[in-house]
Amino acid sequence: MRKPNNNESSSSATTYIAPGTKLVGNLTGEGPYIFCGETDGECDIKGPVTVAEGSLWKGSVRATDIVIAGKVEGDVTAKKRVELTGTAHITGSLRGGSIVVAEGAVIEGEVSIANAKEPEGPKLAATSNVSSVKP
Repeated sequence: MRKPNNNESSSSATTYIAPGTKLVGNLTGEGPYIFCGETDGECDIKGPVTVAEGSLWKGSVRATDIVIAGKVEGDVTAKKRVELTGTAHITGSLRGGSIVVAEGAVIEGEVSIANAKEPEGPKLAATSNVSSVKP
């Protein structure tokens, strides 16, 4: 068995929740997480979180960076960046230092962009369907 190097971080391993798995409860941790199943609860992760296409999350998602490709019924808050793919569907507020929205993503709720220096950023009106994003 290989001993871990003192310079290696245990948070570098990805935690993967497989399709067909249902997770109920609140989750905290560090490192990358990929959710492909169904989750009913909240998370507060120091690291990136991905809610994969075809997955369902009921509850709040808080993490450093967040990628949503599935459906989230709850608030999404990233310390840094939120990315919504074209298959994302959010019912709840969306907040991050930067937000990237692909064509086809659906947001039903308030969108707020704020960085660490500005606790409250500009807010956008609720949008039921984002068909395109232009710079």
